[in-house]
Amino acid sequence: MNALIVGTGEYSTGYVGGQAASSDKGAGVIGLSLFHQRALGNIERVLMAGTNGTKFPGIREHLNQMLGQRYRNLSTDFESFPSDDCERDPEAYLKAMDQLSPGDGVFIFTPDNLHFSIAMAAVERGLHVLIAKPLVQTVVDHRALIAAGDRKGVIVAMEVHKRWDPIYIDARDKMRELGDFSYFNAYMSQPKTQLETFRAWAGKSSDISYYLNTHHIDYHNWAIEHLATPKSVTALGATGVAQAQGIETEDTISLAVKWRNNESGNIGTALYTSSWIAPQSDVHSQQRFHYMGHAGELQVDQAHRGYQMATDADGYSSPNPLFMKYCPNADGEFAGASGYGYQSIEAFLQAAQSVSAGETTIEDWDNKLATARQTLPVTAILEAGRRSLDAGGLSIDIADL
Repeated sequence: MNALIVGTGEYSTGYVGGQAASSDKGAGVIGLSLFHQRALGNIERVLMAGTNGTKFPGIREHLNQMLGQRYRNLSTDFESFPSDDCERDPEAYLKAMDQLSPGDGVFIFTPDNLHFSIAMAAVERGLHVLIAKPLVQTVVDHRALIAAGDRKGVIVAMEVHKRWDPIYIDARDKMRELGDFSYFNAYMSQPKTQLETFRAWAGKSSDISYYLNTHHIDYHNWAIEHLATPKSVTALGATGVAQAQGIETEDTISLAVKWRNNESGNIGTALYTSSWIAPQSDVHSQQRFHYMGHAGELQVDQAHRGYQMATDADGYSSPNPLFMKYCPNADGEFAGASGYGYQSIEAFLQAAQSVSAGETTIEDWDNKLATARQTLPVTAILEAGRRSLDAGGLSIDIADL
């Protein structure tokens, strides 16, 4: 199996603005995971497509420094599209896909508004697709991807690694034993520096709700899947900080969602809040939630695991090696395969290989991956939220999308 990464930014390579990202992902996630899977013999070729080929020499040097020189027996070689002397080719990903065969995998980590067109091009070529959250931005596009994936017999899934976090998994299983859903409150933030990282698309093609709220919306939808259904969304947005930097977008977005329990008809409410104007703190992302069912409640602070660190170089921090472990082991090898950021990528590869080998069907993975079929309510909530914001806070019925 071969793997193509479309998008060369922070999550793919850790390379932003000509240097390592200032976040906790300076070494990237997707590229590192695929290089390690190749070292294990699970994939053969790694390809990468962007729009500006002149960035690739810097990316290669960055990956060699951050990964190749740090880990024993880990090659960071990849095939790049467009060529290094090409300043702009927005369709370079199509040329890269032409180098693949049906059953290969495509990892799409680009601005949100590009997800649909790139994914459809991949699916029509018979390629399995893993897309950064959000999968797409509208219910119409989401349904079109479901239909295309079914027609071509390939997996179309969203990359939401929190489904592999052992604490989130345990909480999800416990939620389903707490009776009817009553209340869910989630918060997730990133520091103001991300406004500059995402200046090219922030407020133009997407917003912080699509970018961050997706995590907990998907998690909540997965947790109460088949037990409750979202009905309507009312959104509020706070402004000021981004606008002062010349970025016309909301600083913080809250989506209030009414859910109905399927069996009893009882109403539950959820509030999903995301922000990208947080101050620098001990973690890159504050992320936590509170869940209440009729028979109990639970709370998770995913940013703090009782693990603190302080250094002269970086000050005080709360590390989370459960997501991605970058420190090599005693033999100098990459030792992060147990991290849930890595496991999300590995699980998709295993599913794609299983379907391509005829061992399973795409439907077999609906309860194991965040497939397009399973995550339609997530896109519905996000689109309704954006429509509500644009309508001045009007409540939007999901059934009308």
